[in-house]
Amino acid sequence: MDYAQIGLGLALSTAIGGLAFWRRSLSPSGWLGAILVGTITFGFGGWSWGLTLIAFFITSSALSHYKESLKERKAAEKFSKGGRRDLWQALANGGIGAVFALAYAMTGRPVVILAAFVGLMATVTADTWATELGVLSPHKPRLITTGRTVEPGTSGGISLVGTGASAGGALMIGVILYALLVAEGAAAGTTWWVVPAATIGGLSGSLIDSLMGATYQAIYTYPDGRETERRVARDGRPTTFLRGWPWLNNDMVNLLSSVAGALIGVGIGALLGALK
Repeated sequence: MDYAQIGLGLALSTAIGGLAFWRRSLSPSGWLGAILVGTITFGFGGWSWGLTLIAFFITSSALSHYKESLKERKAAEKFSKGGRRDLWQALANGGIGAVFALAYAMTGRPVVILAAFVGLMATVTADTWATELGVLSPHKPRLITTGRTVEPGTSGGISLVGTGASAGGALMIGVILYALLVAEGAAAGTTWWVVPAATIGGLSGSLIDSLMGATYQAIYTYPDGRETERRVARDGRPTTFLRGWPWLNNDMVNLLSSVAGALIGVGIGALLGALK
């Protein structure tokens, strides 16, 4: 166990989380979640894992503030939570990655866990980029299951802008992790597979997120019939359950889709001969 690396992870995650809290990207509990996830990921995964997590966090936080007022007008009532990420969102997006980092260090750094990590981080990045940029599409999204046009922010709605952003976010994670692994001394010819594993795993995981959002995610309605992920409206009034599984909220959808992306990342790594 490298206590210096763990301490550095704690310092970095505390500082970056504090800046995000000041910028109103994180709630107080979200700051705690960032510290937990960041310390474990950096402390046990090392520089390449920790900086990949930071790349996700910084880009996602920046995009959450991009045209924030427009997104507020278009879709704020659809989303289950506001722009400030809380503890459960931090754990849903990075908690499994932290577990992977711990397992990676404790089991001799097997490639299969690296593949799972890149698929998972690519998925949470792809999904976040798709949400933050897709809602700004000039055209209404279409439901992934039927192709019917829906309002921006509707669970299960996809668009060309959102899907393109999803692919871009996934690719970014693969390229960054690849560059960091090479910088740490890994042979370029043996680590290139993380780029397609991230791109395919992340985009697929994001689409699985949309599929669950359109089918099994818990959806509620306001008194005027508008659909929402919120169990309680922002003014405190309860909403009415409409469909889906009551326990499958947006955080659970994010967590399950990220696990799916991790499994796809492992599958791509295996197909490319990386998991020998």
